[in-house]
Amino acid sequence: MEINVKSLEKNYKSLKVIDDVSFSIEKQETLGLLGPNGAGKTTIIGIMLGLIKSNGGFIEIFGKDIARHSREVNANIGFVPQDVALFDELSAYDNVTFFGKLYGLRGSLLKERVKEALEFTDLWDRRKDHPKKYSGGMKRRLNIACGIVHHPRLLILDEPTVGVDPQSRNRILESVRTLNANGMTVLYTSHYMEEVEELCSRIIIIDKGKVIANGTSEAIKSSVVTSDVFEIEVDQKNRSICEFIGAINGVFSCEMTDKTLHIVSAKGTVGLNRIIDTIVEQQLKVLSVKMEKPTLDTAFLTLTGKTLRD
Repeated sequence: MEINVKSLEKNYKSLKVIDDVSFSIEKQETLGLLGPNGAGKTTIIGIMLGLIKSNGGFIEIFGKDIARHSREVNANIGFVPQDVALFDELSAYDNVTFFGKLYGLRGSLLKERVKEALEFTDLWDRRKDHPKKYSGGMKRRLNIACGIVHHPRLLILDEPTVGVDPQSRNRILESVRTLNANGMTVLYTSHYMEEVEELCSRIIIIDKGKVIANGTSEAIKSSVVTSDVFEIEVDQKNRSICEFIGAINGVFSCEMTDKTLHIVSAKGTVGLNRIIDTIVEQQLKVLSVKMEKPTLDTAFLTLTGKTLRD
């Protein structure tokens, strides 16, 4: 395993911001870390990077306790912060070179890695330009180039697509997928639920300093969904049909809007065939059937009482 977080605690005076948090990240996994603002995500990342001291528990990265081996561990971590961290007075090339030197790269290897990072982020042709001439999306990509120039084992991305255009967002997501496919472990935070579902093999949700969900997107959605929702379109309006469907054991409610039936039943208790048979028995023709799937947004709202962007 690449990261092992065990019984982590962090207090600011009387305020407990991290409360007995434990989780792990396997090698070459892409883990999504979600939580409302103030949930503790940034504090956990700060402790991982050795920027914040914990009040209890520990974090092991690459099998080493970061409290005792932070310099050695950080040499193999790439960090892309939420706020763009670039030097406007330096060219894009010199920005990446600066960060490469911080990680100990020198000489021909440094030049090779800088070129590689800028080509990977599609910025080589603009390497002589200063960041102030870049769009928001290009600055984000340059931030990533600075974070990967030293070929880290672990890449931590904190809201890497905030404020970028759709084209740049797609480029960033594709970059993350490629890095992961090439062997890099990724810890990814975002306020865009669709990004996390697309990229991450597993998701951890944190709220009020505690882990409240840990699993795949499908597992988290299934864990909070207590009902099945069907939308069935029929060939004619017939409000009395809801009386018959409502009499089926396990059906919570049935409403008809125009020619569409909205049916809610206890999860996994009512077979769709039984509902359709009842409709056909009332001499209605079924035109279409749609089962409403739970979303990660709905699960997040159910678990935290907030939307991700609150």
